[in-house]
Parts: sequence; structure tokens; C-alpha cells
Amino acid sequence: MEVLIQKKSALLRMKILFLMMLSLIPQKAEAGHHSGFSSKKASFSVKFKDIVSCYKVISAYVLPGETLRVEAESEEEDPLFVLQAAAGAVEEVGTTHWEWKAPAETGVYPIEIRQIQSDQSITLNIFVMIPFNQLKGEYINGYHIGAYPSVPLRLLPNYQRPKGFIEVTRDNEDTLVSPHYTLMQFLCKQEGGYPKYMVLQEKLLLKLELLLEKANEKGYQCDTFQVMSGYRTPYYNRSIGNVRYSCHLWGMATDIFIDENPRDGVMDDLNHDGRINRADAAILCNLVDEICPEPIQASFLGGLGIYRASTNHGPFVHVDVRGTLARWTD
Repeated sequence: MEVLIQKKSALLRMKILFLMMLSLIPQKAEAGHHSGFSSKKASFSVKFKDIVSCYKVISAYVLPGETLRVEAESEEEDPLFVLQAAAGAVEEVGTTHWEWKAPAETGVYPIEIRQIQSDQSITLNIFVMIPFNQLKGEYINGYHIGAYPSVPLRLLPNYQRPKGFIEVTRDNEDTLVSPHYTLMQFLCKQEGGYPKYMVLQEKLLLKLELLLEKANEKGYQCDTFQVMSGYRTPYYNRSIGNVRYSCHLWGMATDIFIDENPRDGVMDDLNHDGRINRADAAILCNLVDEICPEPIQASFLGGLGIYRASTNHGPFVHVDVRGTLARWTD
């Protein structure tokens, strides 16, 4: 375990030694329903790739051997931070900057960034993926992925072939990818045993966390959204007759609804009119529009669709982070 220390006072060294004794494992969801809602934010933020997050748990997705630059950001004067890594090589490049080099083996590798003054921390669950070029035909380890389009939609970068696939096992499927969502919530619905493979984008998780916080602020109490459809392999997407360039194939889309009272697999009666229909999905849709106009949400722009109930499912809302605005209703 590597620990990077900004100022080496005796007191600070004692604190760091204490922190090193803490076991660092991927944070997983707690069992049971919690009364009240907490956004689970820290007093500082971490920045990686083009993501800035203040959530106490967030995830990142890299290739074997890839270097991830991590930065801690705080409004406090002269903040002191400690970075702990369970595996991988860590190099200090500044008082609040580090470079973490991923191991060669796929899996989940947590790192913890702790602020000494506040004793608060952010855990970054980093998933080292299977590279895209390890696809053999349309399969990885017997799991049917299918064929991605060879040409991106309108040559947009978001529709390029994924760099790699997250390997999901029985051991890591409950790992938190953000405070209120687990890896398994976004798995493709196609049949098949473990390991399974998927793609997931960090921006989608941040948008879902913001939407969940907004829903609770408005009085729609829920611990998480029910994900009716998250990632879809091209094979599964084609089997259900969906469009070729569906955002679900790139891990940047999800179909969600609120299912809390009662938990019965369908949208709750959010407007309390005694019916569960498109009007309830429209309430959730309006909450998405409330978070998107804010300047800080510019990078979370995407599609928003309202779907009415059918014989196969209740009403739901489609949310994605394609980078451009799109609106529709069934």
C-alpha cells in the first residue's frame, strides 16, 4: 500500500499510520431501507478524467496499465490530503495531485483520498476493464456481446467503440459505483452466467445522483431509482428490436422509475391520483429538466424520454448523457 504525504510533521505521520491500518476494500451497499435521505457528499471533491465529484463513493473505468490522474479540490486553506491505494503504482505530482497506474489484471481496485483536517474521505472504486480488442468474434469468455457499429453515429466521439468492458462477477456485482447505485443495477438483462460484461459511464452516475437528490428534495422519497434497463449489449439490443445507435450500448443511458411505496416493480403513484400512468413518469421527467439548465450540469446534457405503461412494464423515464439535448415521448 502506498501512501503519499504532503507535510511530514510528527502528528501527521501518526495519523497516516493509523489510516494505513484501516482495511481498504470496495465499498458495498448496505442492506435494508434507510429512513431519510443523505446525498453522501464529502467536504471536498476529487477530479479525474473530465469528472469532478464530491460524493463519498464514485467509480472510474480504465484499461490495464492505464494511468489515471487524480486531483483533490478543497476550499480550505492549505488542505492536507492522504491517498491510499490497495494496489497499483502511485506517484505524487503535486500537493493535491497523484497519478495512479492500473495493474495489468482486471478487477476492482479502490483508492481512498482522505482530507486530514476534516477526516472525511472519498473512495474511488476503479474498475480495470477487459480491452475491446479481446473480443473473439462477438464474445468475451463465452458472453455474447455482439457487434458494435464500425462507424460512430454522425462521427460523434460518444459513439466510438468502447475502450473496454467491465467484468462483473458474483464477488463484485454489489460494489457501489456511486453512493446510491451498485454495479449490478446496470447489468444487461440478457441471459447468461458469470462473468458478465458491461459498459458504464461516470457522467451517467453523477446525473442519476443529482436527480435522486432532487427527487427527495421535492418529497418523492426513495433510496435509489429502479433501473429497468441500463447497459445493453449490441446482441441483446438487436434481439429486442431497439435502434442500432441506442445510447444503452455505450453505457450512457438508463430507463428508471421510482418504486418505493409499495415496492411492487412498477412506478409509484407520484401525483396521488389513484392511477399509475404517464403523468407519474412526467413528474420524474420534469425533475430532470430542473437539474439540466444549471451551468454546472452542462456536461450532463442528454436525452430524456417519457414512456407510458404497456403489458410488459409500467411507465418509466429514459435518461442519458449523449452530450446533446433530445426530447421525446412514446
